Amino acid sequence: MGQTFSLGRIGGIRIGVNWSVLFIVALLAYGLAAGQFPAEAPRRPVAEYIAAAIVTAVAYMGSLLAHELAHSLVARRNGVKVEGITLWLLGGVSRLQGEFPDPGAELRVAGAGPLTSLVLGGVLWLVAWLMHSSGMQGVVVAAVAWLGGINILLAVFNVIPAAPLDGGRLLQAVLWAITKDKLKAAMWSARSGQVFGWACIAGGGYLVLALRDYSWLWFVILGWFLVSAATAENQQAVVQSRLRTVAVREIMTADPATVSASATVAQFQHDYLPWLRHSAFPVVDDDGQTVGLVTVRRINQVPEAERDRTTLRDVACPLDEVARATPDEPVADVLPRLNECSEGRALVFADGHLAGIVSSSDISRALERISGNSGRFRSAGR
Repeated sequence: MGQTFSLGRIGGIRIGVNWSVLFIVALLAYGLAAGQFPAEAPRRPVAEYIAAAIVTAVAYMGSLLAHELAHSLVARRNGVKVEGITLWLLGGVSRLQGEFPDPGAELRVAGAGPLTSLVLGGVLWLVAWLMHSSGMQGVVVAAVAWLGGINILLAVFNVIPAAPLDGGRLLQAVLWAITKDKLKAAMWSARSGQVFGWACIAGGGYLVLALRDYSWLWFVILGWFLVSAATAENQQAVVQSRLRTVAVREIMTADPATVSASATVAQFQHDYLPWLRHSAFPVVDDDGQTVGLVTVRRINQVPEAERDRTTLRDVACPLDEVARATPDEPVADVLPRLNECSEGRALVFADGHLAGIVSSSDISRALERISGNSGRFRSAGR
């Protein structure tokens, strides 16, 4: 579900598209041009059906983008960082970083998408009705009506209380408010997603075999996706529950080696890298203030011809994009903050000063030790 190419930014939010979108656009366009539009507006030129179908399919992806933008904008207003949005085969995904501060925030963010789709669908249906009432007929009216209907269907489907659908998030927010236990709420929401996903697989498979109607394969595919995603979310909730009792100070590398922001990449490779066993380093300025985090992978991406004039500050992940933690907080609270920019690492600060660094591998080792009941933890490097 990764991004294949970028569409730019909307409101500062990065918009990406996965290659699978081309498949769904082509499939929708074919269905509309070959079936829906000829049935509702017969005896039109084939070229008109094809052009309208392509425009309508692209407009549908635009409505999915509006749905995800609603999630992202409301999330940002509630203090949750948004990494971006990616459109793909089965819809769209808003990549949110961090945790919701309270059940109300999660409820607002989860509900924003379906509400946007419902309003958009209602407006499009109203426009189609007004066009029809004024005597207009043809492919344009059919396209607007179809877009209205599909957006209302999208809103209704998404509020089914099963993770990872928006309804699953709504269920999680409600359970969180009732139980005061976010992780328990996440587990129950994920299990509801697993049950619904298996129901889609069983129901779709039965209808394919009983009716010989292979269009129901979509339900099987959707069910498989829901089961996979819900299972992953349940596993993540289990991991976080186990890491609740582990403090960051128990697994962090204390007093990590730092590198100068003004050093060039070439100097780093010659003077630092051969003598240090780590692969990630906090970057500090001339006053000793931490300004970012640089990794060996980011260093290696700098072209060889530019390494003498490129500083570590230039290639480091900026501090405001690096996950941050405090020594006494649970590791479970840090896990959702880890991101791609800092390559799964968090810098640990105590009283405003750099105290350590934690990597995803440190967390994995801690989890293994918890599962094996091996007791206390030690830092294992980064």
